[in-house]
Amino acid sequence: MKLGIDIGSVTAKVVILDNTDNIIVAKYVRTKGQPIETVLAILEELFTKYQPGQFKVSAATGTGGQLLATLLGIPFVNEITAQAAGTIHYHPEVQTILEIGGEDSKLIVLKKESEKALPKVADFALNGVCAAGTGSFLDQQASRMGISIEEFGDTALKSENPPRVAGRCSVFAKSDMIHLQQVGTPVHDIVAGLCFAMIRNFKGQVIRGRDLMKPISFQGGVASNKGIRRAMLEVLEVDENDLIIPEHFAVLGAAGAALANGESTLPADTIKRLRDYIATRDYQ
Repeated sequence: MKLGIDIGSVTAKVVILDNTDNIIVAKYVRTKGQPIETVLAILEELFTKYQPGQFKVSAATGTGGQLLATLLGIPFVNEITAQAAGTIHYHPEVQTILEIGGEDSKLIVLKKESEKALPKVADFALNGVCAAGTGSFLDQQASRMGISIEEFGDTALKSENPPRVAGRCSVFAKSDMIHLQQVGTPVHDIVAGLCFAMIRNFKGQVIRGRDLMKPISFQGGVASNKGIRRAMLEVLEVDENDLIIPEHFAVLGAAGAALANGESTLPADTIKRLRDYIATRDYQ
């Protein structure tokens, strides 16, 4: 089997692939600022059923993946490579990947060198240092509105006329939200306005005028948000048939890390290594 781990800014994802590369276990957990502790807890749970020696391939990716890879002596896979590998394996028809996570968003353009060949990465773009166009932006605004992020998308779908909200900066978005609340704008309209603001920001800051070849895969944790899906279809002027939401949209990076790597055995003392690191690390 294969084990892939993706440590992002907000969540940790761990997947297990069987001997035919089907995802048989998928874990998606918020780290709450403790990524290594979160991965340790996930692996401790998994190792009640599986043993480290059962995984002939193990790899890590994500913003926190380099540290984990060093601790466990397993390969680190670049996020672009990992996302592309996961998508290409499960959806080889995809030509463009739009991935939005907690604090990162990506555009990945795929291209086939021949009709029979699998696509490869031809171009990519990332968001800047501001998280205004990412999942953290939605978390912040949902908290301000007193809405759980889980009901954010369904609430947004109730809106027929989303108002204009600034999406390039959380501070400006908050100002617009306060104004809309003061004039009595319904909550569902404000929430929908935030969804459209986020995708307009993604279009302007990440896509930047590029033509989006279809079909398009929308993945990352934010892909679960129905309000964002609707905004993406309208803002990017994409037909619903051309937008694919993969079954495992939130963990394709973890799966891709394992798929992109050769053989790399997970150490038998994986749990001990992580526990020792947590117990002895220096915060200076």
